[in-house]
Amino acid sequence: MDPQEGPQVLKVFVGLLVLVLLGVAGFAWGTLHWAYSDGERAGYVQKFAHKGWLCKTWEGEMAMVTMPGTVAEKFQFTVTNSAVAQKLNAVIGKRVALHYEQHKWLPSSCFGDTEYFVTDVRVAE
Repeated sequence: MDPQEGPQVLKVFVGLLVLVLLGVAGFAWGTLHWAYSDGERAGYVQKFAHKGWLCKTWEGEMAMVTMPGTVAEKFQFTVTNSAVAQKLNAVIGKRVALHYEQHKWLPSSCFGDTEYFVTDVRVAE
């Protein structure tokens, strides 16, 4: 083995490692800033808690009832914005409409337990 090969192999390895890390960081940035879909869902928030060991996010569950007497569909969501979380806490118990963005393929649950991120809340009539 040539004595010059050792430092060159190390440089190639470090270069590949940097490229992989940049790729993962770029993928994470892309999944967080590009919404696969967005929309609104209406119902009654039945659970809302600030959860997480290291990365704290607000996690909630909303019951969506189409007609009285029918089984409610559950919509689980994440809130990362403190102002939206405060707004949602203020209207718990009322029928609300949640505007959300769906972010698929998030690389970690540190960003939230669900792929549905609530961006706005309003009281539904």
